[in-house]
Amino acid sequence: MRRNRSSLLSDVAFLGFLVLIYICAIFIAGAPDHYTQNIIILNVAFLLAVITYFTNVTVGLVLNLAFIFLYGFFVLYQTVSEGATIGVNTYFWLLMTPLLTMAVWILTLGNRQLQEENAVLQKKAASLASVDENTDLRNNISFQKDAVLFIGISTRYQIPLTLLVVKVKYWKEIRRLIPEDQLSEAIYDVSQLSQTSIRTNDALYLLDKEDATWGLLLFTDRDGAKIVIERIKYKLQELNDTGFSSKYKVNLGLKIGAVEYQADNIENPFDFIVQAKKQLEYDV
Repeated sequence: MRRNRSSLLSDVAFLGFLVLIYICAIFIAGAPDHYTQNIIILNVAFLLAVITYFTNVTVGLVLNLAFIFLYGFFVLYQTVSEGATIGVNTYFWLLMTPLLTMAVWILTLGNRQLQEENAVLQKKAASLASVDENTDLRNNISFQKDAVLFIGISTRYQIPLTLLVVKVKYWKEIRRLIPEDQLSEAIYDVSQLSQTSIRTNDALYLLDKEDATWGLLLFTDRDGAKIVIERIKYKLQELNDTGFSSKYKVNLGLKIGAVEYQADNIENPFDFIVQAKKQLEYDV
């Protein structure tokens, strides 16, 4: 409903602005004796409207007050020095200029509300999405949901469950060396290292795209996790040797931490991640 109001406000303001422009065009065409003066004032009115669009209504109204004062002083000067009379032309622009400014301000207000609502919707969509849109990898949201299921299976059937957290060393520095349009591709390439190193019943998650961090849920104990770790590091060496360094102009290193699920020490999926990340400190 709020979105509809914002859209309606923007549409009405736009139509109102067009109507005002139409009225100005008819008025100028109907007063050929004051054509030059009217064109100059119309340009000033447009300038005030544009300034309001890029600033705010307060600035626009202050500038309109300054215009009214200066224009009034000009009309008063003409009346006193030349004996001219105050006609419809004067009242028209004293009224029309603030109206144009207000119409543009309302249009701007409606557009900004729509932009804010769009940003909120995009943020909500990102928070609810379970798959990263660029790499098609399951994300942190998926991990939180799936970890509960994995933990339940592990507890019920007494199957060991281990979480690996894989992180690219010095990623913040490395991403400055990789063009922006290749970052998602680079993340996907590194993701394939882990994906091809695990079994089909294990799961891979992109936990933090900005910091290039992955999580792997493995139905195995710490000894089995060590085998996976060695496999990932071996494949990383192959990747660096066979093309990654030439493709992205950097060599990658990984830090890998592993923690086995223990009901007494791990209360929830988030705690699972935290404890696994602590193990990264020991992998130098």
